[in-house]
Amino acid sequence: MRFWRFIKYERPYIYLYAIGVFLTIALFATDPQVTWRWHSFFYVLVLSLFCLAGFLLHRYLKTVQAIHHMRDDDTEPLSLEAEAHREAAQQLEIKHIRTLNEVQDKQKEYYDFIVSWFHEIKTPISILRLMQQTEIDPKSLEEEVSRIEHYVDQALYYAKLDSFNQDYVIVNCNLELLSKQVVKNHSKTFISKKISIQLDVQSSFVQSDSKWLLFIVNQLITNSLKYTPDQGQISISTQVTQQEKLLIIRDNGIGIDRKDLPRIFNRGFTGTNGRALMKSTGMGLYLAQELSKKLGHYITCEAEVDSFTELTIHFPKNHDPYLNILQKDNEKTQ
Repeated sequence: MRFWRFIKYERPYIYLYAIGVFLTIALFATDPQVTWRWHSFFYVLVLSLFCLAGFLLHRYLKTVQAIHHMRDDDTEPLSLEAEAHREAAQQLEIKHIRTLNEVQDKQKEYYDFIVSWFHEIKTPISILRLMQQTEIDPKSLEEEVSRIEHYVDQALYYAKLDSFNQDYVIVNCNLELLSKQVVKNHSKTFISKKISIQLDVQSSFVQSDSKWLLFIVNQLITNSLKYTPDQGQISISTQVTQQEKLLIIRDNGIGIDRKDLPRIFNRGFTGTNGRALMKSTGMGLYLAQELSKKLGHYITCEAEVDSFTELTIHFPKNHDPYLNILQKDNEKTQ
């Protein structure tokens, strides 16, 4: 069965042989000066048929050998098509390995986050259990519940990173109203730590998803409150340039080491401060930056140790996040 399938793919050689025989017969038959000898013709025909059979047999054996050793890199392909198919198969294999590595990295990323998340959420739960055995302080109770809510929100938004395009609505967001809402959400922490807040936010509109943008700003304020000592100061301001609109959050807290600045938005990176104070999972700024990029924004940071930290959300004026997301969706479906 395999041999006849092989003959099917070798038909061009057989056709070429048949055309050659036909042209030879036609040439000798039409030339009056050539004496036709049938026994010589059939002798040459039989010899050429044996040559064709030998050639096809050789091709068949080489093809079978190539099939058996098709995964060996040192096996020579029998045709240009076979070489192209081998290269295509190698590229597909490389692509498959890369995709598999990406999936494994993603799984490890989720595993690491879940482990760190469980570790972090155990602390407020343990404190709540201790409160059950002692006199419950309403203020402390509310603070620990807020911490749990924050960690739950963080896990929820992290889980939605890959399905972001199914859960967003681009609208005009007022940075002034959004900033006031964030400050209101953290008002009790501001009061308990006696941290002053300075608002210099103009009524400026940007295109974004209000829910996701609120989480991003909430995360940046949470970081500032976490690393700003009691009686410190946090300021929120806006700026407008020809290219973009800026929302700037600055605190006079412990700052960030210069060597840590390039990596603060990396997943799981806690830095010197996070390791020293044991308050960081290394996911907050990573989530904020990733969500910002998906919305068409991005975050930058400037800091100095024991002086200040300034986080800036950039909203490019000439960028349409909705259009960009649609283009990415179209590329995935094609």
